[in-house]
Amino acid sequence: MTDELLRRRTVPVVTDGDRYDILIGPDLLSDAQAWQGLPRSTHAVVVTNTTVAPLYADAVQSALRTHFKTISLLELPDGEAYKTSTTLELIYNHLLQRQCDRRTVLFALGGGVVGDVAGFAAACYMRGIPFVQVPTTLLAQVDSSVGGKTAINHPLGKNMIGAFYQPRRVVCDLSTLQTLPDRELSAGLAEVIKYGPIADASFLDWIEEHLDALLRREVDALAHAVQRSCEIKALVVGQDEREAGLRAILNFGHTFGHAIEAGLGYGEWLHGEAVACGMLMAADLSAELGLMPAAFVGRMERLLRRARLPTTGPALGAERYLELMRVDKKAIGGEIQFVLIEALGKAVLRSAPDEIVAAVISRHTATSA
Repeated sequence: MTDELLRRRTVPVVTDGDRYDILIGPDLLSDAQAWQGLPRSTHAVVVTNTTVAPLYADAVQSALRTHFKTISLLELPDGEAYKTSTTLELIYNHLLQRQCDRRTVLFALGGGVVGDVAGFAAACYMRGIPFVQVPTTLLAQVDSSVGGKTAINHPLGKNMIGAFYQPRRVVCDLSTLQTLPDRELSAGLAEVIKYGPIADASFLDWIEEHLDALLRREVDALAHAVQRSCEIKALVVGQDEREAGLRAILNFGHTFGHAIEAGLGYGEWLHGEAVACGMLMAADLSAELGLMPAAFVGRMERLLRRARLPTTGPALGAERYLELMRVDKKAIGGEIQFVLIEALGKAVLRSAPDEIVAAVISRHTATSA
């Protein structure tokens, strides 16, 4: 491994009221420097899940012992289906039973579900306690752990109950990606891919060129993908922390994708899988509205297939898709707002006639039996 890879990479996130660092590199969980400078407290709580705990909980607790007098561990059930108020209560119960005060530091060790639920608990417990994101999936490292969005799902909509609450640090240990199942790695690549069309055309070129290396989990390729993704997201979040405008571009493919997740039931498809299919639909809608050439749709489809991601959505029916998308947080007065591409590296928020959207959906969904 080269000296460049051994060096820790740091991406700052600066908003109106906060500043924190994203640390990126291999073997960070056991790197003492990764945990220095955090808020002082006697108690730390590590929130993880039943899949991640056997792999990394001991390493994190060991690293934290020099900084905290007591450390407790809470293992949540694993999966999007558990991103609920019931799971949130498990965290509150753990904190209250141990008489945790408002200086207690909460560490979210796991993927996007753990980070979202634990972050929301941190935002609400005693009206806010410090927390640290320790993402162990590619999707969480490049997206959900960065920017302070925390939430739980509701049966009628994804991430509809939550808060903006920034972490004190994000620790992206690239070594954790080596234990990630292939399906989860591909799901994370969907969120990497989205950054090209919305913000950086040259990054899209780089992804196409290095996709095989990413699928092989080569550390130098992963390091660049995570760093560049985080740089783009940090820039956007720094300008629009609470999604008043610009930050919405980060949801490219998500309006369609969230409808897939809600329509099938949370957990049937991985979030990144739904986003991948949603990006293809959004690319096609961009072409239908005359914003992009048809060749862009083919380019996206080829790339997503190479990344081993689905490009055909479930047969929910166009009307059901539209119904679910009207619950999307970007919808205004029931009118759906889509993140579309008007030039490579530039996204816009636009509405579209239902009949055009329905035609796009029909082209990219399975035929019902």
